[in-house]
Amino acid sequence: MAASLRLGRQGILFGLRLSQFNKCLWATQPWQDHVRHFFQSPWVLGVSPLKVQMPALSPTMEEGNIVKWLKKEGEAVAAGDALCEIETDKAVVIMESNDDGVMAKILMEEGSRNVRLGTLIALMVEEGQDWKQVEIPPPEVAAPSAAPPATQAAAAPVVPPAAPSPPPPPPKPATSGPLRLSPAARHILDTHGLDPKMATPTGPRGLITKEDALNLLKTSPAPKATPAVAAPAVPSPVPTPATAPPPPGSRPNIPPLSVPGKPGAPGTFTEIPASNVRRVIAQRLTQSKTTIPHAYASVDCDMAAVMHLRKDLAKEQIKVSVNDFIIKAAAVTLKEMPEVNVTWSGDGPRALDSVHISIAVATDKGLITPIIKDAANKGVQEISANAKALAQKARDGKLLPEEYQGGSFSISNLGMFGISGFSAVINPPQACILAIGTSRSELRLCEEDQTLRTQQLMTVTLSSDGRLVDDELASRFLDKFRANLEQPQRMALA
Repeated sequence: MAASLRLGRQGILFGLRLSQFNKCLWATQPWQDHVRHFFQSPWVLGVSPLKVQMPALSPTMEEGNIVKWLKKEGEAVAAGDALCEIETDKAVVIMESNDDGVMAKILMEEGSRNVRLGTLIALMVEEGQDWKQVEIPPPEVAAPSAAPPATQAAAAPVVPPAAPSPPPPPPKPATSGPLRLSPAARHILDTHGLDPKMATPTGPRGLITKEDALNLLKTSPAPKATPAVAAPAVPSPVPTPATAPPPPGSRPNIPPLSVPGKPGAPGTFTEIPASNVRRVIAQRLTQSKTTIPHAYASVDCDMAAVMHLRKDLAKEQIKVSVNDFIIKAAAVTLKEMPEVNVTWSGDGPRALDSVHISIAVATDKGLITPIIKDAANKGVQEISANAKALAQKARDGKLLPEEYQGGSFSISNLGMFGISGFSAVINPPQACILAIGTSRSELRLCEEDQTLRTQQLMTVTLSSDGRLVDDELASRFLDKFRANLEQPQRMALA
């Protein structure tokens, strides 16, 4: 009993001495803190990045192209600074930064095309952090397939190649006597040079149908190339295998490709990559012509008063174009007839409070429609200055999104090309577009004194959405538009 108590007392004393030794060891050797600090440092984990993703710079944008980076890696960035130029479906737009920091890594280089929205294009770090140690997130991995081809090939047992099976014997004639073929079957058999007697008719009264011709085409062996006849001994450095010409009347399954620098053979073509702007134009034109019931109405306007007023203004060094008067006349007419200043939404008509005129401008990449806002409240000289500035920005590809979004009425003028008249396609969700032709001199009978006069006439055609602007409303709009254009003083009183 005494021995047990003595051993227990010694064990308790040893435990106390060991705990004191551990305390001294932890106090005098803080190496654990250094280890913990090392594994938590950016050298091991990397600096947490600020992600820069491809933004939606227009309502219809689905992807964009990186035109030019305006910041380099390691360069300081402030909120509002321009990061890069992005080509959208409308124009080239400058992307601005939303955060302060340092540009750490550019993931999408200049010239990257068809970058989807939300794609990571660059990484930034906060001020004071080492941008060279930025942590690059792993790329998004697609859904894994059942097994990679290499793994399947490695796991598959080695099987010796089987002996080639003999070709199937040619089909025997299935019909005898007069043949009856449908037009589609005759076309298929003639195109591929097949014997109609080899087909098995399944149609009524022994008619060979299109399906019978296709079945025969599937079972018939592929035509073999006939060997070329050997010519007299002529040394040739590299013999080229001769291919058999296609049977007469047949068409190749795959169109031949054109070779750059060589004249194209008949039937060849060259693929031209479409820009984002061109793809969106095609999309919206198709949407317009397939979903909007277009109605058309035309009227001739006498431009004598406008021409005379332009000459008077030119004497005072005020230079305005005929198109500026047309924009002003259309805006004033819309203000007088607000029932035409509407757009179509998913729920129905939507009346607009302001008159914003979209003008069609031709660029190298396609048409774009910058907007002259509140055109009804501006003078012709101010409209002229705005139109020139917007047209230049459109050709340079520097329009801002708010400068080409939200128009209520469009005008397209081809008069400078000598086009007498045309019909334009409505720009959804707008209700109308006005197509302007060139002015021409015509002899007209004056109703007042029954004499012939030469008039400067210009044909305008209104394309209207039949769901919003019916024929009667379109006719009244054109009548009032003509009155405003033929009497410019009316526009100052509106």
